[in-house]
Amino acid sequence: MSVPTKRRTSSQHKRRASHFALKKAVFSECAKCSARVLAHRICPECGEYKKQAKSGESKKA
Repeated sequence: MSVPTKRRTSSQHKRRASHFALKKAVFSECAKCSARVLAHRICPECGEYKKQAKSGESKKA
């Protein structure tokens, strides 16, 4: 097995790891019930997505 030729310095490691931070969640408002909803998700309160009821539908396989 080969050995790495150059050691990664602490500043290189920190610079690489700087993008690992969690991003803040972006919420939007439901058009029907005004609840806070994650983007591109069904509303947990009323079950609507893009002004259509989606909570009772089953997926077709």
